Amino acid sequence: MTEFVEEDVSVAMEPYQLLIERALKHAGGSHTFTDVVDLVREGKMFFWPGERSCLVTEFVQYPRQRLLHVFLAAGDMDEIKRMEPSLRTFAESVKCSAISLTGRRGWVRALADLGFKEGHTIVVKNL
Repeated sequence: MTEFVEEDVSVAMEPYQLLIERALKHAGGSHTFTDVVDLVREGKMFFWPGERSCLVTEFVQYPRQRLLHVFLAAGDMDEIKRMEPSLRTFAESVKCSAISLTGRRGWVRALADLGFKEGHTIVVKNL
């Protein structure tokens, strides 16, 4: 995983701003593009650029396992799926036991051929 110097994060992510903002519309208002850039800059999230898509990942640490969580995936589905081997290699290298993704229900079917399965259902009541 490449580390960015502070100004490089904004420059690297800027071409993906519209993709990221479209994906964030499905996140219930939890983050803005600027929030995500800041979290990548701080090393709390990781940016994975492709030619026509991108991923943003983070670690989720539980008492007995560590996950590489795909917080956001946006763009071309085929390209996103081709990123999986790199995600897996990275996750294994940092002792993660699984890769997870939060998103719309369509991701279950879209990633089934890569061995992903529905693990949890999240129910939300906005207040």
